[in-house]
Amino acid sequence: MIASILRLGPKDIKTLRITDDYSLHRVVYSLFEDRRTEAEKNASVPSGFLYADKGGDSNGRLILLLSDREPRKPEHGKLESKPVDEKFLTFDRYRFDVLINPTKRDNKSRKIIALRDREEIAQWFINKAPASWGFAVHSATLLVKTLQVKQFVKQAHSVTHGGAELTGELEVVDRALFIKSFQQGIGRGRAFGFGLLQIAPLKVSIIN
Repeated sequence: MIASILRLGPKDIKTLRITDDYSLHRVVYSLFEDRRTEAEKNASVPSGFLYADKGGDSNGRLILLLSDREPRKPEHGKLESKPVDEKFLTFDRYRFDVLINPTKRDNKSRKIIALRDREEIAQWFINKAPASWGFAVHSATLLVKTLQVKQFVKQAHSVTHGGAELTGELEVVDRALFIKSFQQGIGRGRAFGFGLLQIAPLKVSIIN
């Protein structure tokens, strides 16, 4: 896997016409050749890359990327890339930060429902993590930092994604599933900047 940082200055942002989340999505996708067929796209086969918009200020914007191949050299902005060390995913405990699209399926209507309450989101994440993503969350460290909404127009259709930034500490309970979660992302909306697990190893466990 390749970890990258894309830095965009004010002039880059203006030239690339980054005005909303979809235009940022377009810029990120321009860095990679899409190897999937239309059938694979419709079947939600992973693209092989993830990104997280870390925002910015008057000086520019920072985007983190994780991919299974080298990104193209951008025409605008500065891109720094390096391989992820094989040992990086062998630790038992990590500090994490993730922007996730928290949703659940209604039992009666079978429709996907967005979660908007902080406590409900935290409990949903704690309950879902072991079986779905291969890690247990230390509830005392879990923080729902921000709630946000990504809205844009795609092919004349209005698209809305609810997001929650979560931070805390986790412990790996299923190594293979955890590695898959890191490489492919977690939750819905991964094509639009959700689901990239930003992790840093911890040496001491405080998970009971």
